Amino acid sequence: MIVVVATKEEEKLARERFKGNLIIKTGVGGLNVIRTLKHIPKWQKILNFGYAGSNNIPVGTEVKVGKCKLYHPNVKYRERAFYLNGDITCFTSTDFVTKTEIKKPCLYDMELAFICAMGFKEVESIKIVSDNLSLEQYEEEIK
Repeated sequence: MIVVVATKEEEKLARERFKGNLIIKTGVGGLNVIRTLKHIPKWQKILNFGYAGSNNIPVGTEVKVGKCKLYHPNVKYRERAFYLNGDITCFTSTDFVTKTEIKKPCLYDMELAFICAMGFKEVESIKIVSDNLSLEQYEEEIK
């Protein structure tokens, strides 16, 4: 299993928790994910681990992602959603999400849908809620 994280703070947590597994830090966002993971075999199991914002899940809560799709609140079009083995929806955005009309508990990240779209056969995701749609809260929480 390869543990995929985006930031150095997530990498530090992953090294403490997933000893013995290869940990790859991609950097934040879709382009960094694609650049970093493009040579990884698609049969390789991927565990995406790290922080995510939430509309109303308490900070510090750890959740497993169930459904994942892109977040683009200003335009609607049909696109693929990905289904993992958890129970909370994660919306992947290309920017930090600071407001939403979605009421059902969910997560917001900047990498997971891109990882899934690359075609890996087995992807899981564990997210720790870092903030409730506040960049300042995120920055304080990861310290």
